[in-house]
Amino acid sequence: MCKVGYTGEGRKCEDIDECDNDFNGGCVHECFNIPGNYRCTCYDGFMLAHDGHNCLDTDECMFNNGGCQHVCVNTVGSYECLCKEGFFLSDNQHTCIHRSEEGMSCMNKDHGCAHICRETPKGGVACECRPGFELSKNQRSCILTCNHGNGGCQHTCDDADNGPVCGCHPKYVMHVDGKTCLEREEAAVEVSEGNTTAAADVDKRVKRRLLMETCAVNNGGCDRTCKDTSTGVHCSCPVGFTLQFDGKTCKDIDECQSNNGGCDHFCKNTVGSFDCSCRKGFKLLTDEKSCQDIDECSFERACDHTCINHPGSFECTCSKGYALYGFTHCGDINECSINNGGCQQLCVNTLGDYECLCHSNYKLHWNKKDCVETKDPLSDNVSPKVLLHCIKSGGSDRCFLSCSPDVQVFSGTQDAYTLTCGRSSQLKKKQQNANASSWLDASAIKISVTFKLNEGKCSLKKTEMFQEGLEQMTPERQNSVMESFHYVNLTCSSGKKVHGALSRLTAAREIFITADFELETSRKEVTDTCDARCARRKTEKRFRKTIRTLRRTVGRDQFRLRLPGSEHQLARKAARPSEPQQSCALGQLHPRCDQCSPGEYSPDGFKPCVPCPPGTYQPEAGRVSCFPCGGALTTRHSGASLFQDCETKVQCSPGHFYNTTTHRCIRCAIGTYQPEFGQNYCIACPGNTTTDFDGSTNITQCKNRQCGGELGDYTGYIESPNYPGDYPANSECTWNINPPPKRRILIVVPEIFLPIEDECGDYLVMRKSSSSNSVTTYETCQTYERPIAFTSRSKKLWIQFKSNEGNSAKGFQVPYVTYDEDYQELIEDIVRDGRLYASENHQEILKDKKLIKALFDVLAHPQNYFKYTAQESREMFPRSFIRLLRSKVSRFLRPYK
Repeated sequence: MCKVGYTGEGRKCEDIDECDNDFNGGCVHECFNIPGNYRCTCYDGFMLAHDGHNCLDTDECMFNNGGCQHVCVNTVGSYECLCKEGFFLSDNQHTCIHRSEEGMSCMNKDHGCAHICRETPKGGVACECRPGFELSKNQRSCILTCNHGNGGCQHTCDDADNGPVCGCHPKYVMHVDGKTCLEREEAAVEVSEGNTTAAADVDKRVKRRLLMETCAVNNGGCDRTCKDTSTGVHCSCPVGFTLQFDGKTCKDIDECQSNNGGCDHFCKNTVGSFDCSCRKGFKLLTDEKSCQDIDECSFERACDHTCINHPGSFECTCSKGYALYGFTHCGDINECSINNGGCQQLCVNTLGDYECLCHSNYKLHWNKKDCVETKDPLSDNVSPKVLLHCIKSGGSDRCFLSCSPDVQVFSGTQDAYTLTCGRSSQLKKKQQNANASSWLDASAIKISVTFKLNEGKCSLKKTEMFQEGLEQMTPERQNSVMESFHYVNLTCSSGKKVHGALSRLTAAREIFITADFELETSRKEVTDTCDARCARRKTEKRFRKTIRTLRRTVGRDQFRLRLPGSEHQLARKAARPSEPQQSCALGQLHPRCDQCSPGEYSPDGFKPCVPCPPGTYQPEAGRVSCFPCGGALTTRHSGASLFQDCETKVQCSPGHFYNTTTHRCIRCAIGTYQPEFGQNYCIACPGNTTTDFDGSTNITQCKNRQCGGELGDYTGYIESPNYPGDYPANSECTWNINPPPKRRILIVVPEIFLPIEDECGDYLVMRKSSSSNSVTTYETCQTYERPIAFTSRSKKLWIQFKSNEGNSAKGFQVPYVTYDEDYQELIEDIVRDGRLYASENHQEILKDKKLIKALFDVLAHPQNYFKYTAQESREMFPRSFIRLLRSKVSRFLRPYK
């Protein structure tokens, strides 16, 4: 014996297709067969009744006013939007446009058109109807067809010359309104109202049902499916309903009560079924239960620099030297506005960085911030040279380079650095006279050599000094080398990773140390028998021997950099697991642990240090001086590290800075901000941003005012300035979209945020031209989180956004696409259908940047449709959306089928 819903002798059972009969399975709209049972569904605009078969009208106006800007009127199977006096309905059938009082266009008169009025090329007007309606013979009125809201019919609809003709399914009779259907028993009671025999007729039907209960009589009393069996009638219910204890009635199952309906996030019960939805930042997959994180970082224009995806959200970060504003944008930081960049004298801002400079007769200290006084450039001829000493000790060579105090270090990454000692001959030539310059040209020798270490890491690490003292290293000592240079440039960089056992260690890399030497031929070597060229050749030969010695010492880590009182190795071998890691920062000439701490200073920035004297402060480490508080202010104690330690006359709040001349708090100027208490400066806004007002306290108040422009591509964006951050006050933006020939414009407004407290002070308008009398496509001054799509009423668009002096909000990012005008009727049929916006899942499509891009990609270039397989389409779009589009595309391509 087979289960209910199957047929056969018991060994082999086949599913019964309950939908394959004249009664459509009892479903009034659509019937879908499923194994062992069947399921009824309703057309868009209707919902399934509790009996699982009948379809009832959905009141779209109950949710978000149907998306109507003004008035929403519900109709059977659909709804329509109306406008208040002084407005007319735009082509998207949802928003309302101010009616112009002047000019000759559809904007100042309705011209008797029931639905849509269009200007003709010759200056006249013509009426059109919304999709699902046909223009009547008078060329003004519109006749409803079954293609719109099932023609207003609850059950069946057939088109006739004068409009739809409605019908009802078996077991139902037509209501007097000619549209809705009632069950026969309900109709009998309704007709017999006021009839004294009505109660008696009901009693007779009850008695007859008790005497003879079969499926042939009143469906056996069953709500749904009835089957005659040897024990009497057997009632059953479709999927989504459960049979009650009376054995007759079907009750809707609340699937959300059990395991949340299988939904990942939210579950909403419906009659005979349920709907799943997801939290913000997630999208519903095609199984209509699972939620997947939306990878916002895969969107175009997500972040200016670096995007980090998180479950349900994302985060933007900026490269070094840039600051985040407007949530996704990066602007160059003007470090010079932050306490002069910490520079002792001059500060110059650059993109992503800054540079401290010094006045004449001063040179920059190695810490890149302080300036130290220089000697007369001509005294360099007698000043100490950069000295290279090499000696043979214990059977091996040892070399060290003694640098003058003006050594400079340039750190790249943590695995690279560059240091310079002395001064290049190019600089000397600029500072000395012509005679000296000619000698430099003839005597200067430049040699560059690269040393390779198979494994290691660039690191200027302070180390113990060689045992041999400086006094022992004299040129006369046997096997020793002493060479003097005017300039040495050393660069250490990491190469590729070393393969083998050491490849597991991050420090196991090839190391290259490149040394550029500049030396001069000694004038003493020029004699009567050996001219300048001869002396130069002797010097070069001697130095080649020195290079061979250097190569040996570098490979054995016996080449060191020596400063007064300290010594540093140029690189270190790859760390073994047993080796302790260095606690001091790498890539610095001196370890940080040797630098003076904030609030201290010393002549060279390194220990031993002394505290900043009263009335001064120093917020950074490794400095050679302290900043004065200014204005005869003193500090509570010596060793102050912040300006807040200066005893000011008043404590300045955020958004202000302390003026040490007037001893008053001054509001930060427009374009600057200050988030902290008690500072003596304001920070410049990053990049090209500025603030709406003075006295700003946060970088979020820095906004980019750039907007507008000429647009003509196939797809693009219209974006409020500073989006997705708040747009600035007193902004005015104008865009012009001029599509290629034979193309029209489709616009999607996913959401728009404009404050409504001030009588439309901020607004967005789209017109044919800048003239207020030109054809208007869209106009709004309100916030709408419900998306909407519409076609332009003109072939080109002039778009303007304005904000007043008191408002700011998130604004909008509106995508547009230009499409082939041959598809005009199809596109308008899609975007004007209220069902496109009725479902929350459909609304999410119009907010999903990836789906919009895919949709626009096909609309702009129809041949791109073939890039997307059927499987990809199903994965990208909900079934209901594909079903809606398929019906419209089929009707457009095969209208006579």
